[in-house]
Order: sequence, then C-alpha cells, then structure tokens
Amino acid sequence: MDDCIADFLNFLAVEKNASSNTIAAYRNDLAQFERFLGGPRNLVLAWKAVDGDGIVSFVEDLRARSYKDATVARKIAAMKSFFGFLAAEGKVEQDPTEQLKSPQVGKTLPRALTPNEVDELLEQPARKSTPEARRDKAMLELLYATGLRVTELVSLDVADIALESDPVTVRCLGKGERERVLPLQQRPVDELRQYIFHVRPRLVRNRREPALFVNRRGERLTRQGFWLILKNYAREARLDKAITPHTLRHTFATHMLSGGMPLRNVQDALGHASISTTQIYTQLTDLQKRAEYDKAHPRA
Repeated sequence: MDDCIADFLNFLAVEKNASSNTIAAYRNDLAQFERFLGGPRNLVLAWKAVDGDGIVSFVEDLRARSYKDATVARKIAAMKSFFGFLAAEGKVEQDPTEQLKSPQVGKTLPRALTPNEVDELLEQPARKSTPEARRDKAMLELLYATGLRVTELVSLDVADIALESDPVTVRCLGKGERERVLPLQQRPVDELRQYIFHVRPRLVRNRREPALFVNRRGERLTRQGFWLILKNYAREARLDKAITPHTLRHTFATHMLSGGMPLRNVQDALGHASISTTQIYTQLTDLQKRAEYDKAHPRA
C-alpha cells in the first residue's frame, strides 16, 4: 500500500504543484488511515479491498477520539483525493469515497494583532544585545513588513535581499513556485543591514552558507525554530492571543487594508492565487474598525 501512497504524493508534487505542507499533511493522514485499516479491527491487504464501510468506520473513529471538524474534513479530503487518483489510474475499480460527505466547517476569521501589540512584540528582542536577538528583530520586522509565510521567511538566502536596489526588495518563492518581489520600507531595511553586515558573520561558521537567517550552529533556521522564538517573545510581551507565525501574516494584511492599500495589491503581496482568499481580511478590518469606534464612543 505504501507504493500507492508514494505514487499519489508524487502526483501531487509534480502534476498538481502542491505545497510541501499539503503533501506532508496528506502523507500523515493517509498513513493514519492505513494504520487504522491494518489494525485489529479491520485487516485490509490492498486498497482495492477498501469499501465505504471502512471509510465510515475510520471517520467515526476520528470523531470518537474528539478530532475537530476541520481536522476530520482535511482527512476526508485527503482520502477523497487519494482514491480519486487510484480510480483514475485503474488501481481500484470503484472510488469508495464517492458518497462520503465532509463535515460543514464554518469559516473563522484569522486573528490579527493591534498596532500596539505589534509594537510591544517587536520591542522584546530590541531589549537584548545578543546576536540572536538582533537576528530575531530583523526577522520579525521583515515578517510584519511583508506578510511572508514562515516557510518563505526561513527559505530566504542572503542573495534574495537586494540591498543595492531602490527601493530595497526581497525576492521569495511562494506556493506553486510562484516568485514575487516585494519592496521594503526603511525600518526593516535598517534591521536587515545591521544583521547581514554585523550580526550574521558572528553566527555563520561556514562562509558558503547561503541562508539569510541562521541558528546558533550557523545553519539555516527551521520553521519550528522560528515558531519557538516567536512564542517566547509573545510570552515576554504578555500577549493574551495565541500567536503563531501566520498571525503576523494576518496582521500585515489587515493593517495594509486599514491603511488604504488596494485589495489587489494585498493579494499580490501575500501571493494569493485567488482574490477571494484575500477578501476575508476586509471582514477582519471592518470588525477592528467597529471595535475601535465602540471603544471611542461607549454607549451610555
């Protein structure tokens, strides 16, 4: 069965141009389903032997283990896509997921920080003088100024920052290998210059290391490493909200729209393929404006 999963994941990568995060999620979901089928309840020797009852049993098991609707929906989507692929390839006679419905998952608005919360967060590394803190300040400033995904941030090389251009720009590769070049304001540029010329040389051990942001070992910083860094600063800033790397992306989009940037420009900056994905931030902006108005004009 593993060969079928490998073929499917390769199909996603090559034919569908799926992101590495999507492929990793589908790999985990299908591996979990495979373990369920091979467990004591139901030993299945081939994917063609899987029927609708097996699929339903798996979904019921997920619910019994208190998986959230959004997670169940994603696992169902993985199975639907997988069995659709197997049917198209002639490896199964019938798709057992055809009648399977995904749970209705309500769209929740992304969380965004207020300008004061952003200032407090960015202030935390500025209070320290270590090379790591100066690196962190440059990363946070860059992330807030551009709305980069965390994967895009840690994938940057030094060569991706055009310090000699006017304006200074950062080049990144987003989902589907779509390239975008984003202009930078003076504040993140100042932090990047300080980091690249004075701080990074103290962290890098191999002069041939291309990564822009490196860890204490002088190697490229990972997504997990950045997440831990952000989590620590959020705690030091005493932010009540659950802060993730994507929170700063949401915050960038919301603040840009609030400042008057056209929706299409925000879409281009974020690298969204469809403008409908970006439109959710207009709702968040409206809610924040309403909250600010209510705060300034309390009801009697």
